[in-house]
Amino acid sequence: MDTRGGDSSDQDTDRSTAVEFVYQPTVADFEEALRGRARRSSAGRAQVLMAPLIAVVAVVVFSTLKDATLPVWIITLVLSVAATSWGAVRGLRTMARRMFSVVEPYGQCRMVADDRGAVSTGERASFTVDWTVFREYLETPGLFVLLGGDRAAGVAVLPKRGAQNPADVDRLRAILDRNLKRL
Repeated sequence: MDTRGGDSSDQDTDRSTAVEFVYQPTVADFEEALRGRARRSSAGRAQVLMAPLIAVVAVVVFSTLKDATLPVWIITLVLSVAATSWGAVRGLRTMARRMFSVVEPYGQCRMVADDRGAVSTGERASFTVDWTVFREYLETPGLFVLLGGDRAAGVAVLPKRGAQNPADVDRLRAILDRNLKRL
């Protein structure tokens, strides 16, 4: 995506109109993004449910091999599932903090998107991304979350609070719908 300007007279004006978001990323943004990914994508669900599932299988196998009594078996099952579920939630929070630590030095961000891609500029860095980098997106109450393809584990977080006016949220949703698969 070229942001230097140029002749766009041959392009459809509705489709080439850029939308701008200005925001300060927060840890809560990344937590919301990861929770949304865990609910709506198969990779996210697998990541969150794998540990409790392994705990159930392990308890069943070991309880069967050790001839555990039913009360011991049930208590062990409940405690192991509770512990691994808590660990999965803590893992998402830890991942959110780590993701935030990568973008925190960039400070306030300005993202401009159109049908070709997005340009994000922070206080210390900027980057340009074509929509082909992402395969799909999901929408949470406060964010647009862009998800990378099979070989790219990329996640981009675009807080709706950064919209310059309420119509910009709808315009960005339309751009994303034209270029990415919605989850």
